[in-house]
Amino acid sequence: MNFKTGNSLFRLSFLVIIIIITLYLSLVAFTPNQMTVLVGEEYRIEFFSPFQLHLSSGTSGIRVEKLDSRERTGLKMPYVLECFQHGSNKIHLRLFGIVPIKDIEVNAIPARELLVCGNTVGIKLYIKGILVVGVSGVLTPDGREIIPVKDTGIEPGDFIIEANRKTVESITDLTRIVEEAGDREVEIRFIHDNRILEAKAKPVECVEDGRYRLGIWVRDSTAGIGTLTYIEQETGKFGALGHGITDIDTGIMMPVESGELLKSSVYAIKKGMQGMPGELQGDFLESPEVIGDIFWNTAFGVFGQIKKSAIDELQGRRYPVGTRSVIREGPALILSNIHGEHIEEFQVEIQKVARKNLSGPKSMILKITDPRLLNETGGIIQGMSGSPIIQDGRLIGAVTHVLVNDPTRGYGIFIDTMLGMN
Repeated sequence: MNFKTGNSLFRLSFLVIIIIITLYLSLVAFTPNQMTVLVGEEYRIEFFSPFQLHLSSGTSGIRVEKLDSRERTGLKMPYVLECFQHGSNKIHLRLFGIVPIKDIEVNAIPARELLVCGNTVGIKLYIKGILVVGVSGVLTPDGREIIPVKDTGIEPGDFIIEANRKTVESITDLTRIVEEAGDREVEIRFIHDNRILEAKAKPVECVEDGRYRLGIWVRDSTAGIGTLTYIEQETGKFGALGHGITDIDTGIMMPVESGELLKSSVYAIKKGMQGMPGELQGDFLESPEVIGDIFWNTAFGVFGQIKKSAIDELQGRRYPVGTRSVIREGPALILSNIHGEHIEEFQVEIQKVARKNLSGPKSMILKITDPRLLNETGGIIQGMSGSPIIQDGRLIGAVTHVLVNDPTRGYGIFIDTMLGMN
């Protein structure tokens, strides 16, 4: 063998090794870390590889079976799996049945139906403590501008929970304590980066009204409109929005002390345009009718308990749950009310589904295809967050966000992610 031949073989071997490593790493990267399935239902999963892959059960509560050769086409390797009991299971994916590629966690949940809503609702949250949203100077009678909380460590995004050893639950509480202190120091306990800290600040008299101030802007509640996604009819538990409620000034997730779900109706639509999200304008604050209590505000939505008297009035329809494992790209429906209290079906297309371990409010991309909805709203607008997504007769998720530069498209969350929080 001459030198040129040996060098060519070396290059070819090196190239083959690189291709094999690349394909192996691709399998690791694109194989999901976890799946969510319903107990007792069969699921078909497929792998694409030029190599022989072997999928096997790692726990006793799951059946894994390779489909026969007639089901195989090209590089496609189909398997079917079924879980017999709810809980966590594992399956193993190996190359040639020997080399480990990945262990996949299979979370099996009981098959069930939910009361699917689509109603716009008012959401009012009262937060734990009071949120600092800004710090500013106070103009005093002698013409000076003083920032009383300067050098105390108190910043926007912090939560004040005590002042002068008294619990602070509202702006009124803090105002009263500061007025009582006058020009004497106020001891403040506050939460900063999940740590409880203490500071002292001396209020100063404001020239505008003669009242004593600390030089902070604060907030103790927030309110807005969203969409109720589902109710567990047997327990009254509900999920709404599909994403968390954050403070408009600081971006901080609002921690809930208590909250109310309020009956709402839509009286106007602000149409969405490129670069400018639209909104549903709802009426719920003038004569609020409380239909439920909110207990949690999370990254995946707001959750709580519906009042029994409100369940029948909401007129939801029962749908079986469809996990992320059965969601496919293609046609679907969303339920929403854009006029008054009337809930309607609108056509959408699911364009992309996250197959990796992505449990968040941006797990799928959908596009509004319904001509009437596009004409009236321009696509997805504020207030539609939480609108249920139905595919193949199953509740599979909820609308969460709009793409600002393309209001016809937006994101959705898997319904099993929301159910995991309730």
